Amino acid sequence: MKIVIADDYQDCVRHLDAFQQLNDHDVTVVNDTLSDLDALVARFHEAEALVLVRERTPITAALLARLPNLKVISQTGGGAAHVDMYACRRQGVTVMVGTGSPYAAAELTWGLVLAAMRHIPAEVENLKVGRWQRTLGTGLKGRTLGIFGYGKIGSLVARYGQAFEMKVLVWGREGTRQRAAGAGIEVAKSQADLFQRADVLSLHLRLNDDTRGIVSAESLAQMKPTSLLVNTSRSQLLAPGTLEQALQAGRPGQAAVDVFDQEPVFESSLLALPNLVATPHLGYVEKDSYELYFGDAFRNLLAFINGQPINNLAS
Repeated sequence: MKIVIADDYQDCVRHLDAFQQLNDHDVTVVNDTLSDLDALVARFHEAEALVLVRERTPITAALLARLPNLKVISQTGGGAAHVDMYACRRQGVTVMVGTGSPYAAAELTWGLVLAAMRHIPAEVENLKVGRWQRTLGTGLKGRTLGIFGYGKIGSLVARYGQAFEMKVLVWGREGTRQRAAGAGIEVAKSQADLFQRADVLSLHLRLNDDTRGIVSAESLAQMKPTSLLVNTSRSQLLAPGTLEQALQAGRPGQAAVDVFDQEPVFESSLLALPNLVATPHLGYVEKDSYELYFGDAFRNLLAFINGQPINNLAS
């Protein structure tokens, strides 16, 4: 089968142990992301199968209509919101999803917390050019860690906070609040209470119609001027332009983010702000996670090719 693996930025998929599963197939790996429809059609036109790296390339009805050879899409990770499922069903394209692990994203979240609170990126650059100790960091012990969304990743980040002897405060939907209370973690009185009290506030919500833009300018204005906002979930949880304006206004005092409205990002006024630490969506970009994500995606694809039962169909 002719298989195209899209958006492998680091050209690392070919070097994964999992890649050997595709040895008997005609595989093309591409290392950049395209947005132009005609260019995408040219890239995918011969593909009978697509393997997608998370949400890097949206699969639209307009694109699908021009891919007559496409039979199946195997998605890394557990979501397919970027795939037009109605168009796939109409065109007879099977879509399969995999699984993921919360650990890589939770670890990256904590790395951003430490980097921002202790000004590690700035001090690394200072040292390289001969400047010694130019900032004064902030410790975590005894401070309040706010968790907005206590799911698989949020609960791990909460445990990391407890290991650093932080006070953990949680808010989210009813299920979130019940899980947190059951784990003996304090539940905020409201979303406003969470934003007002947190010294470090980390977002761990799924993006859907209910959560899109849930963090408003008013929410950010309630944060302390000494606080840090961390977002390794989805940038669209914040209303457009809200974070940049809030950082310029000084509430919160800092932000550390791994996600952006449009990715990849090559130029942004947000990135120029001195009170921002940012990484290029690295939350799940880690070898163990990639072996898991692509291993699942390739196994699903081989099951489809071999006519075996498929348990991971997207809905």
